Amino acid sequence: MFAVAGAFTVATAASAAAVTWPQGSLASSAHDAPAGAGIGTGPAVTDHMIQAQAAAEATANHAVQAYQVRDAQAELAAARWMAAQHRAARAAKQAAAARAAARAAAPSAAVTQPAQAAAAPAVPAPSGSPQQMGARMLGSFGWSASQFSCLDPLWGHESGWSVTAYNAGTGAYGIPQALPGAKMASAGPDWQTSAATQITWGLEYIKSTYGSPCAAWDHEEATGWY
Repeated sequence: MFAVAGAFTVATAASAAAVTWPQGSLASSAHDAPAGAGIGTGPAVTDHMIQAQAAAEATANHAVQAYQVRDAQAELAAARWMAAQHRAARAAKQAAAARAAARAAAPSAAVTQPAQAAAAPAVPAPSGSPQQMGARMLGSFGWSASQFSCLDPLWGHESGWSVTAYNAGTGAYGIPQALPGAKMASAGPDWQTSAATQITWGLEYIKSTYGSPCAAWDHEEATGWY
């Protein structure tokens, strides 16, 4: 009796359980239950890691590129500095060479000066009146005697062929009326009293300024001075 009752009780309990949890409910609950941590969250974590790694690599590449740019700029600056140094050194060498050439040429110039002085026209020994001396000196400057027809009125108008002629208004002095008179010292130290010295200076002035006494006389007639 108790055994039967017990069996009935167990059977009843089993039947109740069967009614309460139908077949397939365990399987359904197994499918509906949340997935485990290793299965449900695995792919999301992996994508995040890949994205983080890609960002880190991009940052590293950017840093490398920036370094390469800075390195290239530094090399360019160094090259420009070296080029500037080379140019400065070359300019210094050229300047030194120019100075050396100038120093080397200086003695040559000093040597040629006496030769140029020797090449100056030989002036005949002075004698006679200032007009006679002037006429004789024309050939020494490469002019014909006919130029005296212009030289005579030129200096006759300027000074009257007087060695001591002095223009108080301008300070001009002597036969050629040099202004100032001290210019004639280049022809001789006796420029204040020597007709030959004054005529020599005056003919040199005419040759270098006008080319001939007649050209100087033309200018005198046109302007009143020469």
